[in-house]
Amino acid sequence: MELLNHPVGIISIIIFIIAYAFVMTEEVTHLRKSKPVLFAAGIIWAMIAWVGVKMGDSYAVKKELMHAFDEFNQLMLFLLVAMTYINSMTERNVFEKMRSILLNQDFSYRKLFWITGFIAFFLSPIADNLTTALTMCSVVLAVGKGNKNFTSISCVNIVVAANAGGAFSPFGDITTLMVWQAGYVEFFQFFKLFLPSLVNFIIPAFIMSFFIDGDEDNVENPPVILKKGAITISVLFLVTIMMAISFKQFLKLPPVFGMMFGLSLLQLYGYHLKRSYSAQSEISRDGSDQPFGVFRQIAQAEWDTLLFFYGVILCVAGLSKIGYLALINTALYDGLGFTVANSLMGIISALIDNIPVMFSVIQMHDTSTMELNQWLLITLTAGVGGSLLSIGSAPGVALMGQAKGIYTFSSHLRWTGVIFIGYVMSILTHLWLSGLL
Repeated sequence: MELLNHPVGIISIIIFIIAYAFVMTEEVTHLRKSKPVLFAAGIIWAMIAWVGVKMGDSYAVKKELMHAFDEFNQLMLFLLVAMTYINSMTERNVFEKMRSILLNQDFSYRKLFWITGFIAFFLSPIADNLTTALTMCSVVLAVGKGNKNFTSISCVNIVVAANAGGAFSPFGDITTLMVWQAGYVEFFQFFKLFLPSLVNFIIPAFIMSFFIDGDEDNVENPPVILKKGAITISVLFLVTIMMAISFKQFLKLPPVFGMMFGLSLLQLYGYHLKRSYSAQSEISRDGSDQPFGVFRQIAQAEWDTLLFFYGVILCVAGLSKIGYLALINTALYDGLGFTVANSLMGIISALIDNIPVMFSVIQMHDTSTMELNQWLLITLTAGVGGSLLSIGSAPGVALMGQAKGIYTFSSHLRWTGVIFIGYVMSILTHLWLSGLL
């Protein structure tokens, strides 16, 4: 099927551009990002299938569509389990307790700047960069009340740290998870990106720290009590992560099966909690403290993100079927070389989104065309490139909503030059360590 010069190909790229324009202006239009890409995916594949039927090539169209759909299914279920555990830990006050402990320490602003940054860097590989960023932001908002400068710079630091920390673990970001699930980078190979990721965080943080001074005032910090089962659920989450790794490394099965097994552990423990809690101790008069329920945590997952993920994967797969990715591959990778092209892809991810960028690279290449160190490079750049702009990553967008009027697009843009230095130095560090330099 030759669709590049066909009306279907031209209409498809126009529809995708319009849909993504709505995604990028979500803050203005208040139209959830999943809606336009779901619509675009449906139209694009319907047109491709129509041409396929006319040309007697419908089987090939169906095969490619189902291949993309299978990739989404595995990633969606993996993310759903991870989101359910994070929601469960949030409901049991795990992150609130962490916030309370930090507020009790009476740190100076500069100390808290570094502490929240390092926690974001080391927590995001285990949890995820979005949850980590939101938790740390709640700390700086509470402490920095009345000090807009401290709060704004700390939010920039948290976004950079969370994105950098998420780049050296399959669990830190959707893009790293995609590469791991595709089998292009093994679990322990991601840790080769630890030092480049640390450089990406440390350099901007070091420069920004000179612009922070002062101490926190007395902050209202009511005591937080962990609900029953909080520690056990946290341990079960770590066990589930180990299950996913073990299923992939030792049983040669997709890691999603390990995650689903881990979900069964949470369900069984949730049943135990439900049976062991008495109505008097668990349910308050106003009904605000309800017994633990796994399906309630599943319902609170980021469904807009998951459906957006579906729409993006199918849109990119459709554009690949038409032939647009082959054009990009020729222009970037054949024309500029892998190192320059993968470095540019990170900057592009700050303007668009790292999910379609990474999926397009996965569609264009495999281990036969791109070596391990280049896969690690695109994993690094797609992960940390979003830090260049506040709209370039999920933590940045979320913190603009949480710290409205304090952490803004323009306040982040003031530090883009500093963040770019960290971005370039992290790439050079990886190239030096891998021998590509």
